[in-house]
This record gives sequence, structure tokens and C-alpha cells, in this order.
Amino acid sequence: MSKTLISPQELAAMPKDSTVIIDTRDPESYAAGHVEGAVNLHDIFTYLATSDSAGMAELAQKFAADFGAAGLDGTKTAVIYEQSMNSGFGQSCRGYFLLAYLGYPSVKVLHGGLAAWTAAGMPLSTDPVAPTPASFDIDPDAAVIMMDVDAMKAALSEDAAILDVRDVDEWTGESSSPYGKDFCPRKGRIPGAVWIEWYRMMKPTAEGAMMKSSVEILAECATVGITPDTPVRLYCFKGARASNTFLALKEAGIKDVRMYFGSWNEWSRDMSLPIDEGLPYTA
Repeated sequence: MSKTLISPQELAAMPKDSTVIIDTRDPESYAAGHVEGAVNLHDIFTYLATSDSAGMAELAQKFAADFGAAGLDGTKTAVIYEQSMNSGFGQSCRGYFLLAYLGYPSVKVLHGGLAAWTAAGMPLSTDPVAPTPASFDIDPDAAVIMMDVDAMKAALSEDAAILDVRDVDEWTGESSSPYGKDFCPRKGRIPGAVWIEWYRMMKPTAEGAMMKSSVEILAECATVGITPDTPVRLYCFKGARASNTFLALKEAGIKDVRMYFGSWNEWSRDMSLPIDEGLPYTA
């Protein structure tokens, strides 16, 4: 399996005519300085999806169009970055997951983000970028990594690990979301979930936060009983932090990883769906 995470040096060496670099940060940060040639696509982070058939169809259509408008044509390699791996709630990895869901054949993530790029002494540009629009075919077979709400409901009674990777105040039920404690109508967890806070997939380095090694990630997983052969069903609030964990688990060799992209933002708003409330505990 070819690696998804690439270094600043590897990105700098990639041929410009066969690479599309995508900056997921907000437009103001992008305008202040970005990797030369990068296209700004902040909707990767901000878009909230629902996982019914209409919502999934809209998600696929929107991002196939957006990524095509950024210049992706099915032959070029997409390289996605954010400010740093632990400061953007996983937004570059969300871009990676969305392209993987669409079946795009070649996607990379700049390891360490723009922080690692600048720490390596690489230049920034403030020049505007006008990409040549393109398009690519969606591969429906790639959709297996995406779970809708019915698939997550089914996972409640399956032999799989439901892995919650939200921040600790969301896991303990003190807050409903990163957008505010009462952004969603209910606080709590999907029943039966185990928890590894998404930050635990990373460690500090001189170049900023970086993903842990495969051995270290598997050690984190072992704390909640997850092995490389355990089916893992991920969720967070809207599929960004879970995308960071998705990439970490796949890079570490976990074989069967799927994500409930609607996550807590969707699950908590459907009063017919069960939740666990109060402080979590282990028997």
C-alpha cells in the first residue's frame, strides 16, 4: 500500500503539471500565504452532511464538482493540507476521506501541514491561483468506506468497534459539539462506543504535530481492544476529526475502517436514535 502522508520535501519534488495542491484553510489565512499554486477549498471543512440518500447524493455531487473545479481530472495527484495536523480539526484528512469516498485514484496529505512546510524553509506565495476546471468519474465501489445512519444503527448489534474520537468534553457529555455546548439538542455518545481522543493519533515534533508511527497507533488502539483485524466504525461530530483518525488507522494497517460521516451532528438530532448519557464508565 502506498503511503498517503508525504513530507514537504516530497511535495516540493512533485511535478507541478501532474499535481493539484489544495489548501483547506479559511480564505483569509490562504490569502496571507500558501503553498505556491495551491487552490483554496475551505468547504472541505465547513460542509455539514446528512447521511440519507439525498444527503449522500448531494455530498458526492458537490465535492465531485468542487474538486473538479480545482483541477482534478482523475490523472493528477491531489495533495491536501491544513495549517497543522492538530489545529484544524482534521480538515485536510476530511478532504482525503471525501476524495477516497468518490474513488479518486491518487490522494496525498501534506504531513504536518503548512507548519511543517514553513519549518522546512519552504516558500509561501500570496499570488492568486486560477485553476483549469476539469472533471473525473466517481467510483461507486469506493463508497464502502462511508456509513449512513442505517449502517451505524446496524453496527450497534454487530461485532465491530464503534470508535468515538471527539474531544473529551463531548465524550463525557459536557458539550454537544465544538461549536458550543448546546449546539445539538442532546449530549452523550452512541451506545457501546469506545473512545480514543483524536489528538492521541499525533505527537509533537520540532516541525509541529505529526502522526504517530504505526506501532504507536496500534498501541493506542489496543487500549480499547482494537487490533488490525477488528472492524472499526468511526464517528466524531461532522467527520473531520474522524477523518484524521481514519487516515491514521489505515496507515497503521487496520484492515476494515468505515466512517459514519453524519456523526454526532446527525445522530443527536434524531430523537428516535438511542444515546448513552452521563459520565461514561467501564465495568
